[in-house]
Order: sequence, then C-alpha cells, then structure tokens
Amino acid sequence: AGEHFQIFGVGLGDECILSGIMSVNGKKVLHMDRNPYYGGESSSITPLEELYKRFELPDGPPESMGRGRDWNVDLIPKFLMANGQLVKMLLYTEVTRYLDFKVVEGSFVYKGGKIYKVPSTETEALASNLMGMFEKRRFRKFLVFVANFDENDPKTFEGVDPKQTTMGEVYKKFDLGQDVIDFTGHALALYRTDDYLEQPCLETINRIKLYSESLARYGKSPYLYPLYGLGELPQGFARLSAIYGGTYMLNKPVDEIVVEDGHVIGVKSEGEIARCKQLICDPSYIPDRVRKAGQVIRVICILSHPIKNTNDANSCQIIIPQNQVNRKSDIYVCMISYAHNVAAQGKYIAIVSTTVETAEPEAEIEPALELLEPIDQKFVAISDMYEPTDDGSESQIFASRSYDATTHFETTCNDIKDIYKRMTGSDFDFENMKRKQNDVFGEDEQ
Repeated sequence: AGEHFQIFGVGLGDECILSGIMSVNGKKVLHMDRNPYYGGESSSITPLEELYKRFELPDGPPESMGRGRDWNVDLIPKFLMANGQLVKMLLYTEVTRYLDFKVVEGSFVYKGGKIYKVPSTETEALASNLMGMFEKRRFRKFLVFVANFDENDPKTFEGVDPKQTTMGEVYKKFDLGQDVIDFTGHALALYRTDDYLEQPCLETINRIKLYSESLARYGKSPYLYPLYGLGELPQGFARLSAIYGGTYMLNKPVDEIVVEDGHVIGVKSEGEIARCKQLICDPSYIPDRVRKAGQVIRVICILSHPIKNTNDANSCQIIIPQNQVNRKSDIYVCMISYAHNVAAQGKYIAIVSTTVETAEPEAEIEPALELLEPIDQKFVAISDMYEPTDDGSESQIFASRSYDATTHFETTCNDIKDIYKRMTGSDFDFENMKRKQNDVFGEDEQ
C-alpha cells in the first residue's frame, strides 16, 4: 500500500464517471467500492431473485416471471438525452464503444387524468389533442422563437432579455394557456417544480432547445437507454479508467477516511492506508459532511403488458406535471422492457418516482400507479437525499449529491461538472478532453 494516488474514488455511479474523466486527464486514480459490483446505488440488480432479497420479500419470484438471470433491474431509473451532456461525456471519452443504446419509443404527459403523447413531429403536433387549434398556432410561434433564439445574437431576442425577462413573462408574451405552460415546462424543459417561472428565461429556452435537438437525432423521442440496463455505464467508465492506468478494487470495506490538519490524506481499509491527495465519494461514506435534503420515493413495478394508451410502446416516459395532481413536484414514470434485455420475454418494468412531500409517500404516487394497472409485483423504496455541506476546498473531500427524482441524467451531469471545477479549479471542457485523447490514442485511431 505504499503507492500514492492523486485521486481516490469511492462508491456510486457518478464517482465512476468522475474517476474515468480524471484518468483521461492524466491523474492517477484508485477506485474502491464496498460492494462486489460497480456503481453502488445506480447499479442494475440481477438475477431477479436478488431484487426480491434486497426488498426483503421472503417468497422470491414466482415461475411466471421467467428466468431470473434474464432480468437486470435498475434501482434508479434514468434515460439519457440524445444530445445531452452524458452522451457527450460518453462520446468524448469513447465509453460508447462498450455500450449499445436503444431509442425510447415515446414520451407522454398527463393531463386531466389521461396521458397524451408529447408530439415528436410537426404533423403529430397538429393532430395532437393536447391543445386546441388557436393554442397550437401560438405554441408554434413560441417554438419557432425558441429554435431561432441565439443568446449571442440580439436580433433573435424579439424584445426578450435572456438574463432579465422571466420565463413566466415569455409565456405571457406568446399568450400560452396553463396546460401548454405545464406541458412545456415539465415535459420539454423537464423542470420538476414551477420555480423556474420566476427565473430568467435563458436556461429554459436552452432546455427546450436541447429537447428538440435530441428529438431531431432519432425522431421517436429524445431519450436513449442502454441495453442490459444502466449498470453498464459505470462499468464502461471503469474500463476507460483502467485503460488510462486507473486501479479498481471492489468488495473493499472503507473503515475510515483519514484526515490530518483538516485535509484528507488517505483511506483506511482492512488495516492498511492508501494515501491520496483528493477523495471523491458518495454521501454515505461521510455522514458528518452532508445534510439531508429531502426524500425520494421510487416504486419498481413489474407488468405483463405495455402501459395503456402508449400505443403498446416497449419503452416510454410519462411525466405527471405537479399542477395536474395538486403537488409541488412532478411524478415520473420510466418504462423499459424485455426489448432492452432487462426483463424476461413479454415483461415490462415501470419505475415511478417523485420527491416526497407528505407523511404518506405511497399515497402520493397513486395517480401514476393507476396508469400501470394491473401490476404483478411492486418494490417500494424511500431514500433520503443528501447534499454535501463541505465544498472540499479545505478538506479535498468531494461528495456527490444523491440522485434526484428526475428520469434523465442532466442534473447528475451538472453535479459532475460542479465537482470537477472544485477539484481542478477550472471549468469542465469537452474540447480539452478530446484533445488529451488524441495525444493518448494518436490521430490514426480516431
């Protein structure tokens, strides 16, 4: 254990991504995990028997569930935005060579107790029952404005100040009604609450642009999902880190994080200390440096049928905007199936998630469960969410935030970029990473 590491990664999926990126950047990385598999909380559970054990269901799966090893169940469901930050990270670090993605077949939004497809083409938009004819015209004007909007070209602003005008004011300018606002903010810009209405509009405009650009790439929906489940992601980054000389240790208990004079000097495991200059970890390893920031409820539901009114899609996302069900935050449903090699033939996995707002979280997700009936088996998890209270500047200990209730990776990527900046003192720059890679692989392999 005499080796000296610059960076020490512990735990969850984000840490895998970060250690991968840091390895590419020429840092010497050791990654340790107390679990026997990669990716901590963000892993996929297989075989199915393991999921029953994990949720303490004594009987185990019935025979109707098929072969246990045909299942790979994500504990935390997330889709990737086709043009989003994670896909960029995957492309730039070439982790894509280890993964196969499928496009998610549709995105749906809940309105007045029913679900409607989020239109993915102009033809679909004109035929959609989500809004009336005049509303459609105004909405189309709004979308054209967003598509042409360029924060560096004031000629495209149409009197809107990207840093001053709030998003609420932009909606007023285009005279959009409440249902359309709900749909735009929650199903396109993917906000979980309505706080964004009071904030400058630039962020929202960029989010809607990201949605349309992602949609344009594949046409059915803007989302991608890896075959064999999300557990493939941390494994891909682990392989990447190894190519660049990173070291991985699984099944290693972390007995103590060793701090001297206020900053981290190493990690003690099974009596030995591995020394490091910086440590990245998930909140569970440093309870005294994080605070609880709420709870998320997630319910994994196994179905033997596609979800009603989704055109028999074998994968989809349903967003229930908070306004529609008198809540502060949205409810998400993320559905995948045997088509992604994550379930036995003819089986579907729908995962419902939301931020807990009351003392009875299971009652809060009732509207989503009603859409999924009949449900063969439910697995309910309520997790505490933590955020770091220590920014790491002094201690050099960098904790990631717990996964939120959203069903896409954009918020996770913001956290990764934030930690990167605190660790290195500079902004995360895709172009820079790309250049470093050319140096390692040489030009001819690109």
